[in-house]
Amino acid sequence: MNQQIKNMQVIERNTKFIAVTGGVCSSIGKGVLVSSIGVLLKNAGYSISVVKWDPYLNVDPGTMSPLEHGEVFVTADGAETDLDLGHYERLMQLQLTRKSSVSSGQIFEEVLQGEREGKYLGRCIQLVPHVVDAIKNRLLDFAIEQQSDFVLIEIGGTVGDMEGDVFLEALRQVRLDLGHHRLLHFHLSYVPYLSWAHEIKTKPTQHSVYALKGLGVIPDSLVLRAEKHVDKKPCEKLSVMCGIDKDLIFQVLTYKPIYRLFLDLERQGLCEKIQKYFGIDPARSTDLTAWSQLIDCIDASKTEVTIALVAKYVGSNDPYISVIEAIRAAGYWNKVNVHLVVIEAEQLEREKDNPDAASWKELAEVDGIVVPGGFDKRGIEGKILAAKWAREHNVPYLGLCLGMQVMLIEFARSVLGMADANSTEFNKDTNYPVISLLAEQRTVERKGATMRLGTYPCKILPGTKAYNAYGKELVHERHRHRYEFNNLFRQEFEKAGILFSGIYPEKDLVEIAELDNHSFMLGTQAHPEFNSAPLNVHPLFQAFMKAVLERLSTK
Repeated sequence: MNQQIKNMQVIERNTKFIAVTGGVCSSIGKGVLVSSIGVLLKNAGYSISVVKWDPYLNVDPGTMSPLEHGEVFVTADGAETDLDLGHYERLMQLQLTRKSSVSSGQIFEEVLQGEREGKYLGRCIQLVPHVVDAIKNRLLDFAIEQQSDFVLIEIGGTVGDMEGDVFLEALRQVRLDLGHHRLLHFHLSYVPYLSWAHEIKTKPTQHSVYALKGLGVIPDSLVLRAEKHVDKKPCEKLSVMCGIDKDLIFQVLTYKPIYRLFLDLERQGLCEKIQKYFGIDPARSTDLTAWSQLIDCIDASKTEVTIALVAKYVGSNDPYISVIEAIRAAGYWNKVNVHLVVIEAEQLEREKDNPDAASWKELAEVDGIVVPGGFDKRGIEGKILAAKWAREHNVPYLGLCLGMQVMLIEFARSVLGMADANSTEFNKDTNYPVISLLAEQRTVERKGATMRLGTYPCKILPGTKAYNAYGKELVHERHRHRYEFNNLFRQEFEKAGILFSGIYPEKDLVEIAELDNHSFMLGTQAHPEFNSAPLNVHPLFQAFMKAVLERLSTK
């Protein structure tokens, strides 16, 4: 199907596009803004789909360090994607696929493969038109397949980054192809407040818009990211200098919790003005009752609990953003405020012989412990020590992926007497490989997108903590790993008090393990955090938080 026919299909179906770009600097919240727009439109009764355009040359972020790029979010169909897709799923309550994540690497790979196959009939392959056409075709195919009222597009990076120019050109051409009022372009820009001058400064935003205009891209709306409310005068100045209707200038401040932003944007008339721009008459109202109830629940929370996140990737919360959001949401609905303490696993290991060390003092004071996933051996011994502390002191423990593995390694060492028990990921020569490489992984040579990825079924054993949490015998969870519990050791663990309460039936793989006669010590090979949302908290996080509160009530 050629591009012109696709254009006509999109127009006939009345699909509307909303694009978000970012200016001045990174990390100002494009993903949160896209999610907020989606929440307002979805709660006004519109169907929503969303796609992220990422300018990096990696095919996906799966091989990137979490400290550099943040969390790798895994979709149900097994795509390793940018963490912003996690924002979209949690807040808009969608289930996305790999088609919602498009990188320059994917586009260039597609074009170069086409060239090798003779698709371009000997022509010189160029950024324009060939690469840009590939981006546009991906978007049109996505819109035709989704058949939603609105397609939201986030363009990663910051305006001015040369690697993003090809996506901005694609945006410019999409508008020309489909017509002006088929696409609404929001430009999110940082507006600094200079405390020494007591002034909001609009010049960086002006320059950011000028950079866009230099590429032939003119935004329809400005969204001002600011720490302080931006008064009328700076907004009027931006309207004049940037050529943007002042009625389409919005502002987003820093809110805790972030869900208050939805209410504020609704007060600013964002959803109504979007509908007006697209000629929707009469405009639908937005029902944010569920979000208001959540905010009321948070405001009513008085009790505070301290949860330790025993982390390998320390320096930013982004590597664990889905885990953190799931923990906090579980706290909200149990009417407690979560004080999250990030404890560096390597620090626990370094200070293991000093109970008065800061890291161990912190661990001794927490009400619950969560050990998230990760790769490679750095920090592993510290995570094992955290699992040992939780087991010996009856502290509620939730292990996620690697967190389940270290829980079982610790149990093997301390309870079963397997002194050098380990995973073959960390020690290939261990005498007790209680965690070992999946059989199908042994011949894998490429790193990218070759793990056990995506959603798999899990059969839950009745009468267990896992079953009490889920309330059903069959669940589906997302995975991202290469190593599994070694079934050769299953009987020894079971005799000593480990319940393997979740099994992947097709291959008889352990999915969930829990310790009998403990307040709550449960690990899952899956990543349940990817299926948790503020309005629909994952059952395992709920059960963990309830165990924390039950233990507190008996102190």
